[in-house]
Amino acid sequence: MATLDTLDIVVLGAILVASVAYFTKGSLWGVQKDPYAASFANANGMKAGKTRSIIEKMEETGKNCVVFYGSQTGTAEDYASRLAKEGKSRFGLETMVADLEDFDYDNLDAMPSDKVVMFVLATYGEGEPTDNAVEFYEFVSGDDVAFSESNEPALGNLNYVAFGLGNNTYEHYNFMVRNVDKALQKLGATRIGDAGEGDDGAGTMEEDFLAWKDPMWAALAEKMGLEEREAVYEPIFNIVERETLNKESAEVYVGEPNKMHLEGTAKGPFNAHNPYIAPIAESRELFSVKDRSCLHMEVDISGSNLSYQTGDHIAVWPTNAGEEVDRFLSILDLTDKKDAVVSVKPLEPTAKVPFPTPTTYDAIVRYHMEICAPVSRQFLATLAAFAPNEETKAEMAKLGGDKDYFHEKVSIFHYNIARVLEVVGGGKKWTNIPFSALIEGVTKLQPRYYSISSSSLVQPKKISITAVVESAVIPGRTDSFRGVTTNYLLALKQKQNGDPNPEPFGMSYEITGPRNKYDGIHVPVHVRHSNFKLPSDPAKPIIMIGPGTGVAPFRGFIQERVQQAAGAAEVGKTLLFFGCRKRNEDFMYADEFEEYQKSLGDKFELVTAFSRETSKKVYVQHRLRERAKEVNELLQKKAYFYVCGDAANMAREVNAVLAQILSEERGIPETKAEEIVKNMRASNQYQEDVWS
Repeated sequence: MATLDTLDIVVLGAILVASVAYFTKGSLWGVQKDPYAASFANANGMKAGKTRSIIEKMEETGKNCVVFYGSQTGTAEDYASRLAKEGKSRFGLETMVADLEDFDYDNLDAMPSDKVVMFVLATYGEGEPTDNAVEFYEFVSGDDVAFSESNEPALGNLNYVAFGLGNNTYEHYNFMVRNVDKALQKLGATRIGDAGEGDDGAGTMEEDFLAWKDPMWAALAEKMGLEEREAVYEPIFNIVERETLNKESAEVYVGEPNKMHLEGTAKGPFNAHNPYIAPIAESRELFSVKDRSCLHMEVDISGSNLSYQTGDHIAVWPTNAGEEVDRFLSILDLTDKKDAVVSVKPLEPTAKVPFPTPTTYDAIVRYHMEICAPVSRQFLATLAAFAPNEETKAEMAKLGGDKDYFHEKVSIFHYNIARVLEVVGGGKKWTNIPFSALIEGVTKLQPRYYSISSSSLVQPKKISITAVVESAVIPGRTDSFRGVTTNYLLALKQKQNGDPNPEPFGMSYEITGPRNKYDGIHVPVHVRHSNFKLPSDPAKPIIMIGPGTGVAPFRGFIQERVQQAAGAAEVGKTLLFFGCRKRNEDFMYADEFEEYQKSLGDKFELVTAFSRETSKKVYVQHRLRERAKEVNELLQKKAYFYVCGDAANMAREVNAVLAQILSEERGIPETKAEEIVKNMRASNQYQEDVWS
């Protein structure tokens, strides 16, 4: 047997270490919050066992600017990417984008003062960090923050920039960016420019971002001695056509979210990186009018490791409508190449390809790009350079630079990117846009979250979804604006109920999924935890305000109380305020509520508000005021108060009415009553699950 020399031993050792890294996904030395996220990252070209030190990562890759994001729906991640691109193209900054959960924070104090850290932080729900920002927020806002060095102040070397994404209809508006900013300054860090705040509630998020970033760049350039240059597009990704492959090739992704799904070996944990392809057990229409639709859908999770608690959310992974996919490919002159196989490779080491490859143009657009979203003004300005002629280029530049003109021509019509290109270019094909620019500029298609409308105590292996199919007539637009996911669900409902060719509102969907794996009666889902929960003591009274589909979680709450009562538990008063247009059109679950009434007797009461049955519109907040005495008495018995539905109008008015009720019934100033409501929120006695 030959003896091993030193070089052999070193090589074998390296192979052993690499093998352990591969098969353990780096778990022996890398902290991974989500065990599946690591294998997902490996499938997309990231190395197992990668460093969790942002300092090391920046040194390895020659970066002097990192943009961290805390994102729940993808918007903050999109803004982070846009900041990184702009920093590179305008100022020559060597930028990278980083997910907060991919790195540790105890060495932020070692960040050299000639580098800059940017934070783009969304606030989720009632002042909570997004899932990927929880550990960062707990660390930086803790009482005893332990850093790697012994600097005084701890973050004296850290220069940072901050932008927050919030919704002013929530009590804790932009809570994350405000608190992180405060914590960083307390630790001695230096903020460059103002901390920006975007407001989704007012519908001004995009303009808030654009208005904030230019003064920020000016302040950063002065602080860091940067010189602005003419911005030139530099692709982040290389698109390579794979002529030896076709869409039938086994290794080609045609919409599968990751390698396990491609190979037919999908297993849990199922989460935001890895959906469960759930069978649809039942689906039905809840409205009795032709021009509006509301779906009830039961999703079977018995074949998965998924579980949920009453009040949680289900995420549905949609696909884009065939007509919009065709429109997008057509305006880019890619129709004939839609099934061509391409590999997408990052051109710099910190960039992540947002979907698995090799894949096809059609699969990228259908399953991975948010092509139906409203287009951003900044993106139009970027695309001006690739216009088919000078006239179109000038128009694109004007749209990108003039917010009032952009609003008049684009925003009010809710045009997506393909429609804008059609209108501005007069139907001419945009053949000059690099596909990399579209991957970078069009947000990744995101799952949509719905309040679960069933009780985990009653049906632990089936999740109920209640969703109004979104369809809006927009003045000046020739067709209706259709919601991406709800219309996809409607197509699934039609198929599940026997329609061989479901086409809701004339739109087609690839409901059979990639390689027909969804069969037309399955839907990709995962579950997200929510803090919207019943009191742990079922004897406590509850007051629920849920007009329209806002009733969804309360159906689950009441189901749970019926089950608890059947098990001989003492159940407190359960008061539901429900509103809709007309009792004979959209009074959802009316028969069920009658059954709940029989089961719970005087412990359950339904108070209805039908807004269009009389000349005077009556809403849930009006009914709440009418029941002022009882509501106050229940609150004095420590009743929990819940609101679900529209944030901008209903939820805000309910909050105001409740303060007025407390003021009048208790004979106290309204300012004192408002303080009581605020304290109820702080103690979780008042909970909201609302949307703008």
